[in-house]
Amino acid sequence: MKRVVSVSLGSVQRDHRVEVTLLGQPMIVERIGTDGDVAKAIQLYNELDGQVDAFGVGGIDLTLRVRDRHYPLRPAFKLVAGVEHTPVVDGGGLKHTLERRVMQFVEQEIGQDIFPKRAMITSAADRFGMALSFDEAGYDTVYCDLMFGLGLPIPIRGIRNLEILARILLPIIGFLPLSMIYPTGEKQYDIVPRWGKYYQWATVVAGDFNYIKRHIPDRLEGKTVVTNTTTPADVELLRERGVRYLVTTTPRLEGRSFGTNVMEAALVALAGKGRPLTIEEIEELIAGLDLKPTIEKLN
Repeated sequence: MKRVVSVSLGSVQRDHRVEVTLLGQPMIVERIGTDGDVAKAIQLYNELDGQVDAFGVGGIDLTLRVRDRHYPLRPAFKLVAGVEHTPVVDGGGLKHTLERRVMQFVEQEIGQDIFPKRAMITSAADRFGMALSFDEAGYDTVYCDLMFGLGLPIPIRGIRNLEILARILLPIIGFLPLSMIYPTGEKQYDIVPRWGKYYQWATVVAGDFNYIKRHIPDRLEGKTVVTNTTTPADVELLRERGVRYLVTTTPRLEGRSFGTNVMEAALVALAGKGRPLTIEEIEELIAGLDLKPTIEKLN
């Protein structure tokens, strides 16, 4: 049986393991958190190298892709520097395929319930495919990268401005410690309400769930949340705060959605090529598996 493991810098409370069958191939899909312990993550990658069919890098990206430019996060590459045999992916392929058309799917299914078409994306640099999807679907969108990533009260408007800022800042951010650019370990447990003005302005709140949860206000009445990795507890949190629809860009397995890195690793294992897949190969598998976002009505 094939086995896929995502080693994540995130919380151990979000660990999960399922057995699934994809295109007739049984597979174990597992997520192992390290609570921000970089040394433990490196140890797991090295110990499991060659023992599993594909790795997902969880809790951080290896590379941010904005349009056709790639910006490496150099400290993240240290996590997998010792991996020699098992292919490694960070979910970027699915972010530029499944997430690239998420809002077109949402518009088709529940677009009549979303008005006005205003969105905030907590961090668009690491989900540029999603940002393009919102832009092409006609949403007035605020990109909150500087707020959620660096704590600066500066919203970004216009996808062209996002690209320009990415060219200036991402080469610098790529050298920062991982803990400065993404909530890891204990930080993922804390909720510190902030940037409420933008949560309330938007009808759709989108992006990485750890960012959304980190500063989520007490009420999000009637909002739609578009995200990825959610546990049953996360779903209940959103329900309690009044969220109307939850959209996850990857399918739910046994009650929870896995990160794009896990699902892309599963596709790599399924293909059996012993390497990361091209965008074209990912698209072919998505079509064969009929992978679509999941929409759940919460209130």
